Amino acid sequence: MVVVGAGIAGVACAVELTRAGVPVRVRERGHVRGGRMASKRFQGRPADIGAAYFTVDDPDFAEVVERWRAAGLVREWTDTFQAYGPGGRHEVPGPMRFAAPRGLRSLVEHLADGVPVTVDRLVLGVEPGPVVDGERCAAVVLAMPGPQAALLLDPALTEATRVVQAQRWSPTLAAVLRFPTRRWPGFRGAFVNDHPILSLVCDDGDRRGDGAPVLVAHTVPDFAAGHLAQPTGAGPAIEQAVRDLLGLPEPAVDTHVHRWTYAKPTGDVPAVTHHLDADGIGLAGDAFGEPKVQSAWRSGTDLGRALVARLG
Repeated sequence: MVVVGAGIAGVACAVELTRAGVPVRVRERGHVRGGRMASKRFQGRPADIGAAYFTVDDPDFAEVVERWRAAGLVREWTDTFQAYGPGGRHEVPGPMRFAAPRGLRSLVEHLADGVPVTVDRLVLGVEPGPVVDGERCAAVVLAMPGPQAALLLDPALTEATRVVQAQRWSPTLAAVLRFPTRRWPGFRGAFVNDHPILSLVCDDGDRRGDGAPVLVAHTVPDFAAGHLAQPTGAGPAIEQAVRDLLGLPEPAVDTHVHRWTYAKPTGDVPAVTHHLDADGIGLAGDAFGEPKVQSAWRSGTDLGRALVARLG
């Protein structure tokens, strides 16, 4: 069978199939594994440009996190964020947030060890059968945002098409800002409320644990929507917004902007963690839960177990 998408949902699904002895191949259109758990290197140093962190309250996922911890891949980061808004700045306590010194993508790569993943492999279409690019499969999993899955599905696959077309997603831009020195007030991460540009700013040097003078800012959907065609053009506005927010006197050395057209699922949380229809089409991802890393892992894992039960 074939899993399309090597983010954490697709890889988690493939892990369950591989453990059960079900032959599976993962196809990923990008150059690397990880999906929205994305990290990009700047002068050899990784910065997270997708998910900012993850939290844990699922016992099964906690076991995975412990394996990552044993491998030296994750660290407890913080249980307190700052919140900036019209009323000023205050602390917001919350759950423990985990970070990855080598970037969150390293966690997906570790999870995918032993799973056959082919990158730079574009899938063009899924037809009844199911048939993937002309090849008949026992089943196929689309582990990606609904609008992307909809482009691959033959209209005859009505059940899966109905599910993906019902999904709603919002965009964001993620900007990596590298500064000459660390000149901002002490904080780890900050929610930014009622701002025309910013929604979240993270101290990537604190998050990574190396103290590098790097901030990563995420924008609100409306601002991102106006810059999806040319995201790099939004760099100066994002940098100025971050400098104004934190009172930074020096400009950034450079700013890299990454576009996420489908960054976060919105709307009601489905009652199920995945979809598997009678045609052998499976759907997985964080659209089947809260928009969290844990939800994506849970979705892929549950779909993998459901496929194992169906395929024997």
